[in-house]
Amino acid sequence: MLTVEDFKNGQVLLIDKPLNWTSFQVVNKIRWHIRQKFNLKKIKVGHAGTLDPLASGLLIICTGNFTKKIDEYQGQIKEYIGEITLGATTPSYDMETELNETFKTEHISEELIHYTAKQFIGDIEQKPPMFSALKKDGVRLYDMAREGKEIEIPVRKISIPEFEITKIDLPKIEFRVVCSKGTYIRSLAYDFGKALNSGAYLSKLRRTKIGKFNVENALEPLKYIEKQLS
Repeated sequence: MLTVEDFKNGQVLLIDKPLNWTSFQVVNKIRWHIRQKFNLKKIKVGHAGTLDPLASGLLIICTGNFTKKIDEYQGQIKEYIGEITLGATTPSYDMETELNETFKTEHISEELIHYTAKQFIGDIEQKPPMFSALKKDGVRLYDMAREGKEIEIPVRKISIPEFEITKIDLPKIEFRVVCSKGTYIRSLAYDFGKALNSGAYLSKLRRTKIGKFNVENALEPLKYIEKQLS
């Protein structure tokens, strides 16, 4: 069982974030239980890379002195598995918002899908979604988006060493992707639809790896709390 000094000196907690939890909620939940267990007024706890509420999977939580390592972990390469739905788009590029446009898919073959996926491997440019936590003049882009505002978002350079289609059951496509820091999988889904002369949005996402860390070694927040903090 970990001691209060363990948490203060620094721990890396591998958490399997459930669907519909925000990364902030996970951090708050664990911080609160650490404080309660050890009767602390405060302790540093932070996460190394946000996962959207509609995504599940690996979230690295750092405590105490290890919060200084957050930038290091955020910069590491990541792996995701997920599902793209073809034939429609949403403003958020995922299922957070309703469909806003539909497209034809009759021309899309399995061969075209695999061929198109190869175009996204390597160093590419990507435009982040308007529904993101990036800031413009101190305001979150998603706050602007929800107010109906649109601004020009500059593209950023990212790297995708691996992008493979693992299952095709149109209009659904399952995939695995390995990517650099700053990659938006929602934008990848949107851009993939455009490259197919159609539309697409991200319908499922799970983060499986960050650097050497694997979600197979992670626990859901409540299970971690039960094991280490109850």
